[in-house]
Amino acid sequence: MPATFSRRRVIAAGAAAAAMPLLSRGASAQAAWPSRQIRMICSYPAGGQTDLLARAFGEFITRQVGQTVVIENKAGASGSIGAAEVARAAPDGHTILCSISTTYVMNRAMMKNPGYDMDKDLTLVSVIPGAGLLLVASPKLGVKTLAEFVAHARSSGKVNFGTYSAGSAPHMTINELNKQYGLTIEPIHYRGEAPMWTGLAEGTLDVAMGSYTAAQTVLQSNLGVVFGVHSKKVDAIPGIATLPEQGATSKFFTVSGFSGWALPKATPQPIVDRLSELCVAANNDPKVKEVLATFVLEPAIGFRDSNALYQRELPVWMEAAQSLGLPPA
Repeated sequence: MPATFSRRRVIAAGAAAAAMPLLSRGASAQAAWPSRQIRMICSYPAGGQTDLLARAFGEFITRQVGQTVVIENKAGASGSIGAAEVARAAPDGHTILCSISTTYVMNRAMMKNPGYDMDKDLTLVSVIPGAGLLLVASPKLGVKTLAEFVAHARSSGKVNFGTYSAGSAPHMTINELNKQYGLTIEPIHYRGEAPMWTGLAEGTLDVAMGSYTAAQTVLQSNLGVVFGVHSKKVDAIPGIATLPEQGATSKFFTVSGFSGWALPKATPQPIVDRLSELCVAANNDPKVKEVLATFVLEPAIGFRDSNALYQRELPVWMEAAQSLGLPPA
């Protein structure tokens, strides 16, 4: 009996000793981060939604960790320039990417060589689920619902529809509506939302689609009428039904995209988890709340939920993108 007890003690002690280096490494990796200034690379221009999110969350993280988060705007090529730089960075948590689902999902379908592989080079840390995008018609069309728009498009034979870029969510929406209803809606591509909404206000466009915040330029001037929301209702206009609620059946109308943060792939999990926790905690910060409210965005979600959303939406986005038939640039 004493011998058995002694043997068990030796085995238990050995197991504990073997586990200690792993626990020590994990704890020290988390405790040591950050050890210097953090670069948060925003892959879109200063002043836009992604930039303002980066700055608000960056300021919160700075206060929590005692190291400055510096925002660097590396815009261009649908976010791929900034993403590629982060993918090449040391995987130590001191270089963070802030971007959108175009960068994380769409570039693999729309670009021959974006300079990074999302699955091999980057780890998604935390995301902010996207808001519903508005479908807004020129008042001259006289439509207030999807059914009325479809009827108008059929009777007129020619309707144009503004997008903020080729391969964007509005472009895919046009394609899916054309397929379901047998329409020939013509996409008109702009370089960004601002000029697109100007086109609608000036009467160049019949319909445009984009964010609630940017659409205010035409809605407040009574130069546009909202007749649908892409995938999820917008709290500010709860009476406007989503496309699925109005009979649109494409799986594409069940996804909403996202904004969020990523780290180089080999970054230790304790650092990934700590950054994820900080992003979620930032939801309660007054400045972060203000930015989220401005763009009608949901709060940031954690690592597990973020990656589950990514895996759920990825095949739907890819199928919709490939159905456009655009050759990768």
